Amino acid sequence: MTDRPTHELSAIWNGVREDLRDTLPPSAFENWLDPLRPVGTQGSRLYVSGPARVREWFQRRYGVAATEALRRRAPEFTEIAFTDAPPEGSAAAAGEERQSIPAGLRRGLDFDRFVIGPGNRFAHSAALAVAESPGESYNPLFLYGAPGLGKTHLLVSIANYLRRQRPELPVVYTTAERFTSEFVTSLRGNDGRPAQRFKERYREVGALLIDDVQFLEGKPRTEDEFFHTFNELYSAGSQIVLSSDRPPEAMERLSERMRDRFAWGLTVEIQGPDLPTRIALLRRLATEHSIPSLDVDVLRQIALAAPENLRRLEGALTRVTAFASLVGETPTTDLVRKALGSPATTGSPEPPRPEADEQLDSIKRAVCDLLHLPPADMTSRRRTAPAVRGRQLAMYVARNHTDLSLAEIARGFSRDHSTVIYAIRNVERELEPGSDIHKTLERIHERLQIPPSTDG
Repeated sequence: MTDRPTHELSAIWNGVREDLRDTLPPSAFENWLDPLRPVGTQGSRLYVSGPARVREWFQRRYGVAATEALRRRAPEFTEIAFTDAPPEGSAAAAGEERQSIPAGLRRGLDFDRFVIGPGNRFAHSAALAVAESPGESYNPLFLYGAPGLGKTHLLVSIANYLRRQRPELPVVYTTAERFTSEFVTSLRGNDGRPAQRFKERYREVGALLIDDVQFLEGKPRTEDEFFHTFNELYSAGSQIVLSSDRPPEAMERLSERMRDRFAWGLTVEIQGPDLPTRIALLRRLATEHSIPSLDVDVLRQIALAAPENLRRLEGALTRVTAFASLVGETPTTDLVRKALGSPATTGSPEPPRPEADEQLDSIKRAVCDLLHLPPADMTSRRRTAPAVRGRQLAMYVARNHTDLSLAEIARGFSRDHSTVIYAIRNVERELEPGSDIHKTLERIHERLQIPPSTDG
């Protein structure tokens, strides 16, 4: 991180705090905002640190509002990055500008914490080989699979391994959405310096890891920039690791030259965890969160109730332990059924969450108000163009700006998850800067106080 006078950073952050004070309950302000402190800058990022539990909760709940307040107070900053503050003068501090891992992707993610099973063993082995011999084993390494199966865990594990074992090697982890946002920002400078800094950030590295590259689909200008970045890194022997929700050949709206390059190295699918793997993961999570030893039948019951992905497993475990604490009982299979609302013999959909309804209702209202649609259109079967477009926009916003699963979003619109996927891809296909759909999304984001991510 670069140095900047402490009083300047404090003044900026205090302004952000004051903007948020009126929007948060006093207890929330005290618990989730007060402990955070600005610790440095890097390009257009303001780095903020504090207790890990506070950082993660604040980023999830209030990160969007804080980023918007920051942009109003200090337009030169476009992003808040939550991070551990390295000791002053340490090697980590000296190399922070070159070694960038967003704080939402915790430094604690590593290969030791990755639970291996039949569906991910090959991906784990390939990721470890890349970490041990960057640029030599598999380049690029392309991991794909459904959300929540461990792709991000493996990418961040590679980055963390390289930070520890190869501190001299510049490593950057990012997402395709963040890459796009930074590229758009770099184009706004009149003197060319932002564009040059962008190229230096992404092309002068020893390893580049990018999550969710499917986000590049339908964004020709960003794709073109990434194409040249890829070529330069590959020619220099730098390691490239990519992840996506589908294999390269299935990303039909990417150019053939880009899909071809994605397939140059090793492509590995990560499959869903089988029952023993889900139970092993739950046991690991229980240990990490200091949850008293749970009976194997209880773990199996939870694993059967939330088979969709690993994040759902963690959510189910949290719900069960919270429910047990509230009623003052030890977790049992019967208690799991009560907490998760599932018979759990063969697995069943996740139970509805009240907060999911609240989040979806606010998005639906914003879309209906803006497009002058009756609220009933959000769940009706009407196929008029305005109704279909309104539902697709609402689904897109819900997927990209909440932590709701596809199943939860689908339930909120009385659809199935395949309809949600189709809606999201339809919006992404038309999402070009200056297009009508881009302008509409910006207005929806404004109503929801969400800083929009756009393409150049």
